[in-house]
Amino acid sequence: MFKDFLPILKVILRFIIIYLVLLFAYQFYLNYFASSAIDPFSKWVAAQSGFCQNSLGYTTELVDDARYHTTWFYVNNNYISRMVEGCNAISIMILFLAFIFVFYKGAKTFIFAAVGLVVIHLMNVLRIVWLNIILVEYPKYETISHQYIFPAIIYGTIVILWLIWVKFFVLKPKRRN
Repeated sequence: MFKDFLPILKVILRFIIIYLVLLFAYQFYLNYFASSAIDPFSKWVAAQSGFCQNSLGYTTELVDDARYHTTWFYVNNNYISRMVEGCNAISIMILFLAFIFVFYKGAKTFIFAAVGLVVIHLMNVLRIVWLNIILVEYPKYETISHQYIFPAIIYGTIVILWLIWVKFFVLKPKRRN
């Protein structure tokens, strides 16, 4: 009976190991920048979001605050939101990578992982931009946007990427000659 579950247990164990290794590496990275307002990757995400908002006509200024480990978004000279480490989507990227590498398929695993990370990053930057615009234009929708709509979008993106990975790369039947 145990033999029937062995393949599933191996997949789960591989996932846990990959996830924990990436998580500890990320925590080590965060610890290195503990005295900063936010880590460099989060700062980069905030800067890209600010650039997009400026391009859309929402004058945005970013103000770092090491006391609160945050970067404040001022849009049109008004405080709108703040960027914290959790907004950078790295924790979601770690989850994505752990799942992808559990079903390792050679070099295409790395290519798909890289493309997936770019897609997740772009969706995250757009999520922050959209949220800030909603906070400026429709502040009464802050809670539903931040807690429900945008998490659904970012996690939905991950699920779609996982489905693409499994359907077109993991379970792809081999062609016979």
